Amino acid sequence: MSKHDEAGLAVVIGASGGIGSALIERLRGDPRYDAVLGFSRSSDPALDLTDEGSIEAAAESTRAQGQAVLVIDATGFLHDEHFTPEKSWRQLDPEHLARAFALNATGPALLMKHFLPLLSRSKRSVFATLSARVGSIGDNRLGGWHSYRASKAALNMLVRGLSIELRRRNPHGLCVALHPGTVDTGLSQPFSRQGLNVRSPNVAAEELLAVIDRLDEDDNGRFFDYRGEPVAW
Repeated sequence: MSKHDEAGLAVVIGASGGIGSALIERLRGDPRYDAVLGFSRSSDPALDLTDEGSIEAAAESTRAQGQAVLVIDATGFLHDEHFTPEKSWRQLDPEHLARAFALNATGPALLMKHFLPLLSRSKRSVFATLSARVGSIGDNRLGGWHSYRASKAALNMLVRGLSIELRRRNPHGLCVALHPGTVDTGLSQPFSRQGLNVRSPNVAAEELLAVIDRLDEDDNGRFFDYRGEPVAW
């Protein structure tokens, strides 16, 4: 029997992205959930990671609709029209660092601030955020991509620290970081290269949900890849 055998709300943040939209599609076909809510900058209410008021409004909208048993943060920032991953310390830029931390660490931290209290206290419930293996300090052997690596490492520390507080308040709640691998989305397309295991968003969503389904309460505060293997901090 699945560990999500009692109904409740599933929530996906970053619902308009490649992985987020695939997660929404799969979850909406799953009868274990009473409803599936998706939030993004284009949802109603809109959710902007740089606007705590919008995060709080989305959390209150969720609270009004039921009890959350699954919240997935599928957001992330690697590049845009202004910034690309650094190859050298000469390319370090304070605006790039600030943007990466705002979207990869501060924003997800505020999501946890407002959504962790919504997790069911009567049964197993999960908050999962998408991190990245390149945010692992122990696994960093190549250097580069400094803003992205550092901001995801910060996210990992936030998950670890907030998971401890979550366990004190909610013995059935889990807060975890997940590495989705290289997925065929706008985030990774410019950097995909031959030899990488690039998967479609639908496959990635299936893999991530399978990992979440296998989590038990001892996995609170841990970091896993899309195969369910632990990733070094």
